[in-house]
Amino acid sequence: MDIEEVIKIHFPQLASSNSLLEEIGNIGTLNNFDKNTIVLKENSYVKAIPLLITGLIKIYKEEENGNEVLLYYIKPGETCIVSVMAGEKDKKVRVKGVVEEDCSTILIPKNKLFNLRKNYPNWNLYIYEQFNDKFDEVIEMVKVLTFSNKEKRLEDFLIKKSALNKSKTVNKSHQEIANELGSSREVISRLLKKLEKDGKVKLSLRKIKIL
Repeated sequence: MDIEEVIKIHFPQLASSNSLLEEIGNIGTLNNFDKNTIVLKENSYVKAIPLLITGLIKIYKEEENGNEVLLYYIKPGETCIVSVMAGEKDKKVRVKGVVEEDCSTILIPKNKLFNLRKNYPNWNLYIYEQFNDKFDEVIEMVKVLTFSNKEKRLEDFLIKKSALNKSKTVNKSHQEIANELGSSREVISRLLKKLEKDGKVKLSLRKIKIL
């Protein structure tokens, strides 16, 4: 399947403009990335912008102590708004991106962004909507981190991961969850055992099943 056909299926808003569809078909490249691949390095320049076809990419900020602050996930049909902004301004990104599930993408070269923004209104509408959606996700994450107690944060995290993966099983270690929630492994393990005792989850090695 060529890029234009992929755009029509997974990015209908971009495909609604024939000229934009043709342009992306000319400048984009199809690329696959395996799980755990670092696709966005902190303090590095962006070389290309991903349009995610399948899979899942996590965008987060890593603290000095190794804890992670989850910002948002890039899901199929979406792009990385942080990469777009950094690429447009030719600035280094201040976050990290890692592949959570094997993914396929269309990569748009950074040096083509100005032309897309200048000549294709549908590209701008797509980016504006992406920015708005991701801003809402970040606000929700701030609310969870700021106002929710740790047990509620953990429950919300598991429910969101389950929804993203379309599975009742979350394949994460206690340490990985602790990193994403800015907590410690001991605290997360204790809370998970409580959730299991309450009949909300079932624990096994690197697996948490939501009941």
